[in-house]
Amino acid sequence: MQIIVRDNNVEQALRALKKKLQREGVYREMKLRRHYEKPSEKRAREKAAAVRRARKMDRKRAERDGVR
Repeated sequence: MQIIVRDNNVEQALRALKKKLQREGVYREMKLRRHYEKPSEKRAREKAAAVRRARKMDRKRAERDGVR
């Protein structure tokens, strides 16, 4: 990953770097790797996240279709 510093503006380059890292999911992965996670816990976490995503999509679909 490469960030170009223009006009000696380091603060702007840092903001761009942080935004890129956030978009790539580096912070989320660092947080997850801070402690060991058992495979069963990982499966449960991922399944719960999938359920949350599915429910959210259902809510959005229902709102878009006007069913409430």
